[in-house]
Amino acid sequence: MRMHRRQLLTSAAWFVAGTALSRASEIAGQLPWYPNAGNPPAPVRPGPWQFFTLDEATAIQALADRIIPPDPQTPGGKDAGCAVFVDRQLAGPYGRAEGRYNRPPFMHGAKNQGPEAAGGPAKTYRDGLAALDRYCRAQHAKPFADHLSDDVKDEVLKGVEDEKIKLDGVDGGAFFKEVIDDVKSGFFADPIYGGNRDMVA
Repeated sequence: MRMHRRQLLTSAAWFVAGTALSRASEIAGQLPWYPNAGNPPAPVRPGPWQFFTLDEATAIQALADRIIPPDPQTPGGKDAGCAVFVDRQLAGPYGRAEGRYNRPPFMHGAKNQGPEAAGGPAKTYRDGLAALDRYCRAQHAKPFADHLSDDVKDEVLKGVEDEKIKLDGVDGGAFFKEVIDDVKSGFFADPIYGGNRDMVA
């Protein structure tokens, strides 16, 4: 294809004009942005539980301390704020499963297909903690968090994880896996979300 002289000159003129107008700007003495310019999350403040009842909060704190036990150098899951992190997450969009499929009909598929259930994680926690409490009362005459030794707590949780212990009305293994994932997330989270208190992790 031949290019005419006029087209060549017009293209060259547009190229020169565009180059002259597109100059790099130099920024000195300040950053080109300022903190919190977008829509930052509100920092979690100490205060009452927003999702858990007092009994549920006591149980989730005990669970957090068995998932991440304290040692002489590092606080456990409870003192690291993991239960507070989970509480605030369940009180928000995560607990309501916003963005997930949550309308019937519900079907059980393969694990890699993700959950399909009404109520989302909030219902999973509420039902799972209640079932764990019923099991411990039936077997040990006490709720999970109430004066059971660490060895007994670990034995119960190991049985739930291995699905040797069946929790009434819930999938105990799936419930405990979700608790582990959320407690770990709380331990390593930005402290603005209530976990990883004082950057312990």
